[in-house]
Amino acid sequence: MKGTHLGELEELVLLTTALLDGNAYTVTIAKEIQVQSDRSITLSTVHTSLHRLEKKGFVESYVGGTTKERGGRRKRLYRILKAGYQALEQSRELRNRIWEQLPKPSFE
Repeated sequence: MKGTHLGELEELVLLTTALLDGNAYTVTIAKEIQVQSDRSITLSTVHTSLHRLEKKGFVESYVGGTTKERGGRRKRLYRILKAGYQALEQSRELRNRIWEQLPKPSFE
């Protein structure tokens, strides 16, 4: 499927969106990626990845309720769609298949 493959960063953002299950928005995704990978990521990078993933049909966005922490403003939340899970499964299967074929290294 042309245009629907996952880049490494897209895969990480998509996995994190699935992990956050209902609490995924740009800030929480960036924080969770930092926790999980010890990798710093900017909010604009997360936002760009989410936009691409939404365009591919892997996530959908919706506006959540207002919160006091945000001064009554609403959050744009993201949830993974069936196609997103399928893309993650395909990515995992490909990586596992290649890992299983790797010869054992002999570092001497």
